[in-house]
Amino acid sequence: MGASSFRSNNRVNRKSLYVEKKKNDDKERRNLRFDRKRQERKDPTLRAERLAQNQTITIEKKREWDDVDDDSLGASVDVEQLRQRYLERDIEEAKRKALQIGMDKYRDNEDEDVDMEEEEEEDGNSILDSDSENNDEGEDGERNPRPRSRKQQSQSSETRDSSTSPSVTTSLTPSVALSTTSTNLDLTPSSLALKFPMLFSDDIRPEPKILVTTSLNGTIHNQAKVICSLFPNSVYIPRSAHRYGHKYSVREIAKFAHNRDYTSLVVVREDQKEPTALTIVHLPSGPTFTFTISNWVEGTKLPGHGNPTNHFPELLLNNFKTPLGLLTARLFLTLFPQKAEFQGRQVVTLHNQRDYIFVRRHRYVFREKRETEKNVQGSDGKDVRGVEGVRAGLQELGPRFTLKLRRVDKGIGRAGSEGDDATQWEWKAKMEKKRTRFNL
Repeated sequence: MGASSFRSNNRVNRKSLYVEKKKNDDKERRNLRFDRKRQERKDPTLRAERLAQNQTITIEKKREWDDVDDDSLGASVDVEQLRQRYLERDIEEAKRKALQIGMDKYRDNEDEDVDMEEEEEEDGNSILDSDSENNDEGEDGERNPRPRSRKQQSQSSETRDSSTSPSVTTSLTPSVALSTTSTNLDLTPSSLALKFPMLFSDDIRPEPKILVTTSLNGTIHNQAKVICSLFPNSVYIPRSAHRYGHKYSVREIAKFAHNRDYTSLVVVREDQKEPTALTIVHLPSGPTFTFTISNWVEGTKLPGHGNPTNHFPELLLNNFKTPLGLLTARLFLTLFPQKAEFQGRQVVTLHNQRDYIFVRRHRYVFREKRETEKNVQGSDGKDVRGVEGVRAGLQELGPRFTLKLRRVDKGIGRAGSEGDDATQWEWKAKMEKKRTRFNL
């Protein structure tokens, strides 16, 4: 039914024609869908091919990386791919060195063979008569090949062993593991660890002890207490700017906190009685991270929320891939204890997506799978063994908010950082001009 069939002067006729066309189109699509199902039921490979082609293209899949071998904070490179490139480069270098060593040995063997042939020719000329008589006597017999010298046998065996033995590249080949969204902090570049030794120290990390405060004359005491409940072993101290009181700066508060064995300082800033920024200082000498807060929702305003307990939560860091992302993930790792209390069944998730860090806190429970639910699947799309028939139920505890990294200072705040590299990284509007390039 073409477009010309709708050209009717009567509006009721046009409407009925359109309804009829829509019914026919729906019927054709339904018949095609059921025909495809019947064919896929006969040949399951057709369904696999169709699902492989119908992949949803998201911005994360279209993400672009900088084509550089740079592990600085401003570079948007995947640290895992960068590590693989380094390994491949080492493998090629090892192969080249092994080939060069083999060629040198081959040349040495050729030179020694030539020298031995010349010596044998000289010996053969001196005893030519006796050899001819012996050859005449043994013409009718079987001729055995001339035995090789021990030196040649040892050299050939060494060459054979070196060619058949596994090369050094076997141990350097990187293992291909399934890609997940969890952050692997073992991929941290060495330059990043040298630049921030306080965060990437090999020593045993002390138990986190956090001091939470607000800006001068802060009024968001309830929100600050909620943030204080998010971080274990944290204490909230209001910050006043009374005319008879001393207006302590962030550096003075950091010195006060370090003298009392605090490991981090968190300053919550506000605007119109809502938290808008979060400054985290790693004591005693930095670095300092400045975040902006958006979409703030307290736990009491969430539908079906739960009440948090004092148990140490588990920490999930997702999708931090660049050097700057690993540095940010390492900062949050220092704010939570290493040993979680699993009996509390609480988990704090920091999920990075398009340079926005979504902060959530849940309580989980394992239950039996319902008939309408699928089994737990891995990153490869296959069912995970051992957890068939088991599902996890989540109850959000709050608070719920979103962070965006704005600045990384070397010392305690911008005023406490000195030198040309005082500001290690700072967000600028031109960074978001290209919507497929991200910093974290």
